Amino acid sequence: MSEKKEPSVWQGFKAFLTRGNVVDLAVAVVIGAAFTSVVNSVVKGVINPLVGAFGTKDLDHYSSCLKDPCVVKNGEAVSGIPIMWGSVLSATLSFLITAAVVYFLMVLPMSKYLAKQTARQAAKEGTQEVIEVTELEVLKEIRDALVAQRGASPGGTAQPGGTEQPGGDAR
Repeated sequence: MSEKKEPSVWQGFKAFLTRGNVVDLAVAVVIGAAFTSVVNSVVKGVINPLVGAFGTKDLDHYSSCLKDPCVVKNGEAVSGIPIMWGSVLSATLSFLITAAVVYFLMVLPMSKYLAKQTARQAAKEGTQEVIEVTELEVLKEIRDALVAQRGASPGGTAQPGGTEQPGGDAR
């Protein structure tokens, strides 16, 4: 008997890397990273100052103190327990803006496009089905016409088995 040779680990790894999904995923990660930096810039440069118009200029500075007195120097708590909820709010805004842009600029148009493609495909298949049914009906009509023509041909009489007697009338 012949033994099936198992693919080597290296061959499996090469097959994994050359699959289309892996390359698409890598491209998506790179574009996502670039997109994230754009969104973070919008949040820090536009959204945070707009929100900061009602308080401090930077959301990252919004905080509460869990244990007084809170003293923060160079980003580290010297005394007390500060809760930096402003940075959480900033990250949440970044997430919501990213999700909204992805949904409205990518997901929604793509789903509409796919729905149109599906509708076109369904209409095309429906038309082909109608055409196929119509062709079948035409072929049946042709068959029936040929059978009727054989049965009523001039100079011959139709027999129950579909055979004709040459010469016309049976004498």
